[in-house]
Amino acid sequence: MTQLQAATRTVFRTVAVAEAISWAGLLVAMFFKWVVAEDPHAGAEGGVPIMGPIHGGVFVLFVIASLVAWRVFSWRLGTLALALASAIPPFATIWFERRVDRQGLLGVSAADRTTAAAGPSGPA
Repeated sequence: MTQLQAATRTVFRTVAVAEAISWAGLLVAMFFKWVVAEDPHAGAEGGVPIMGPIHGGVFVLFVIASLVAWRVFSWRLGTLALALASAIPPFATIWFERRVDRQGLLGVSAADRTTAAAGPSGPA
């Protein structure tokens, strides 16, 4: 794996998890605004003005990371489309990241991971 591939893999995986975490933060903020608050229309926005832009920024980072991974790892267009679609439902980016990692689409095949986990083969 090249240094570019290794860096892309790390950034993509990190941003995928960050996107899911920011979704959770936004959902919690919206819950407090719309469910817990006595009058959600009173103008008390709670954490939504904080978590909204954070989630939006991480969403944009995920889109960029997906486009970069598509180019670096030569993903099919369908894989890119699935990556971009996974940013819409909450927590789906983690599912997508694990899926492409298992398939070896992030630069490390399942066979390579199995070999590396087994340790060095040969006499000591």
